[in-house]
Amino acid sequence: MSLPRRSSGIRVAAILIGVIGVLYLARDIFIPLSFAITLALVLSPAVDWLQKLRLSRFPAVLLVMLASVTMATGISYVIFNQLLEVVNDLPSYRENIHNKIRAFRTPNKGALGRAAQSVQELGKELATAQEAPAQPSTVERSGRITTPANPVPVQVIEAPANGLVYIRDFMRPILGPLAMLTIVLVFTIFLLVEEADLRNRLFRLAGLNRVNVMTQALDDATHRVSRYLMLQFLVNAGFGFLCGIGLYMMGVPYAALWGSVAALFRTVPYVGSVFAGSLPLLLSLAVFDGWRLPLLVFLLFTTLELVTGNLLEPWLYGVHTGISSLALLLTTVFWATLWGPAGLILSTPLTVCVVVLGRHVPHLSFLHILLGDEPVLAAEARLYQRLLAMDEQEARTVAEEYLSKHSLLQLYDAVILPTLSMAELDRHKGALDPEREEFLFISLREMLAEFSEKAQNATSDHGGEPPPTVVPGRVLCFPAHDEADEIATAMLSQLLEQAGCAAISFPLGSSPQTMVGLIEPGANDVFCISAIPPFAFSHARTVNQLLHAKFPQTRILIGVWGFNGERGRAAQRFRPWPPAKFVTTLSDALVYLGVPASAEKVEIEG
Repeated sequence: MSLPRRSSGIRVAAILIGVIGVLYLARDIFIPLSFAITLALVLSPAVDWLQKLRLSRFPAVLLVMLASVTMATGISYVIFNQLLEVVNDLPSYRENIHNKIRAFRTPNKGALGRAAQSVQELGKELATAQEAPAQPSTVERSGRITTPANPVPVQVIEAPANGLVYIRDFMRPILGPLAMLTIVLVFTIFLLVEEADLRNRLFRLAGLNRVNVMTQALDDATHRVSRYLMLQFLVNAGFGFLCGIGLYMMGVPYAALWGSVAALFRTVPYVGSVFAGSLPLLLSLAVFDGWRLPLLVFLLFTTLELVTGNLLEPWLYGVHTGISSLALLLTTVFWATLWGPAGLILSTPLTVCVVVLGRHVPHLSFLHILLGDEPVLAAEARLYQRLLAMDEQEARTVAEEYLSKHSLLQLYDAVILPTLSMAELDRHKGALDPEREEFLFISLREMLAEFSEKAQNATSDHGGEPPPTVVPGRVLCFPAHDEADEIATAMLSQLLEQAGCAAISFPLGSSPQTMVGLIEPGANDVFCISAIPPFAFSHARTVNQLLHAKFPQTRILIGVWGFNGERGRAAQRFRPWPPAKFVTTLSDALVYLGVPASAEKVEIEG
């Protein structure tokens, strides 16, 4: 079995490497296509709305694209004119700018100035000490010409170019983005017009037997990306609005412009906000005489970015996109390395698509596990892993977190018993060393004692008495063989005592024959045998045989906790002395013993 799995893993790794290579080599095609797909997701609701107004698909797409391009052009024109006004106003602040630069270069006041002067003087002394002897003259007395130690560099100055060359040099950095924008718009129009045909072709390519999976994947990806884009727009708009209000209250010129620039540039993760904040900061340094207002501008942008980037965005994007915060950071670096600034902007939508792909394609499920925000380990696995790591504090935290949302009975059935089963399986395989085994069982016993005390305190705080049980006799609980069985027995006894039932839990200190010889059950008493899989039936059958041989009239309840097989067939394994009841959960045991439903839901706070 190992060879096919290994070959399958190698094949998946080879496919991923090939896909990454294709994405890098064909980035000139995939980058505008990715932008077009993202833009199509944004504009598709508007096109659908126009179609509901009885407008055909192609005119609706053209109308939406025309309105979008017009709006974007208008906003860009206004921002560009405002920036030109800022540049034109800078000469009026020339003296203030000069004073700021001089203050940076020669800080001659205060402790900072004195320290800078000391460093300068020390540097001059070191330079003088290391200075070489005087250079010989270029022309010696003998008349020979020697080469100086430091030759004078020669600079070649090109001849003045004509007007066409200037236009070419000016347009060269603009033509590339303009061509990219044109390709994106053409792709977007094509995607919006041929949306239904492209979707059908994608289904046909995936195979008709996978229509259901592909439909779910497309709906999931579209929903998550659209929701992320909407949330990003709202967050950036709020960020820009708060920046503009704050700058206006400080008296910074063109506050509305800087708020719009901040909202616009924050679409670029991590880098855009730094650039957007540096512009009003530099303007405040030029406009204001002192350092107080520039410092306030810096604090405004820093505070808003810290709150938005570290609190608001991880919560919103993580919850609504299904990507963990760490994965979002790592994938941003990956896409930026692969596609540059375009990858930085498209990192989150692309990662959402990758996570959805890993969620619906079994061979790529590791992508969903690595990048998604869903818990990859259940509570019982986390508890067992922390106990194996001998981290009692975090193991207790796992149990308490589960207990804060569930009842004590649910904690025992869904977390503690599976943890004991995993421990028993490892112990029988020889994979659990004695030190860790001892630590695990001691920690679980301490948790049970603490939970029992909390349950009693919770009952007394509410001023209530334990509910009367309908079980007329006692419940005599026996562990089948080892310490895990004994802990399960203690849990059942604890729950029964909280329900007002007389329960006696027998320890492992003596053999079953000795325990059976020490008791004298009444007519209404019930025996309960606790066993933890995987090797539970043989030991439970031995104790069951002893009890049946000596007390044939007493009912016997056998609990093989966490057993997933067929209960009827499992009960037949105890012939010729089948138990009165065979159960696999503590909840079923309590129901059989007649514990009221209210007693099964003992809630513990804290």
